[in-house]
Amino acid sequence: MSGAVLVDTGPIVAILSETDEHHEICVKQLQRIRGPLLTCWPVITEAAWLLRAYPAAIRKLLSSFQGRPFELAPLNAADLPPIAAVLAKYEDLRIQFADACLVHLANREKVEVLFTLDRRDFGVVRLARGKKLSLIP
Repeated sequence: MSGAVLVDTGPIVAILSETDEHHEICVKQLQRIRGPLLTCWPVITEAAWLLRAYPAAIRKLLSSFQGRPFELAPLNAADLPPIAAVLAKYEDLRIQFADACLVHLANREKVEVLFTLDRRDFGVVRLARGKKLSLIP
């Protein structure tokens, strides 16, 4: 798979934790992706919190931004209103802040593929262009 792909918390945790039930499928999917894997600070914060009992995994997470496999997409104050709009639009879903940031990045960066384990929420979300995100694995 080529082209940019956004990556959510679940696959990051699964890739870094060999005991995670989704580890094998996420590692296999990671090997198929050729384009950049973009994520953001809120996703990294969630992943670090979920991996808090595994300091070595957190170190590996933080070092995984020095080239491959992940790239950090910047967010700044100008991104807050559109993120707030996503949160408001999907308030009934109780969408998480990190998820809203990913939806915003999909719109801003024109990325239509998301590497996630959260099909419940992201299966409902529509991009500003009216398209559904293509979810992998």
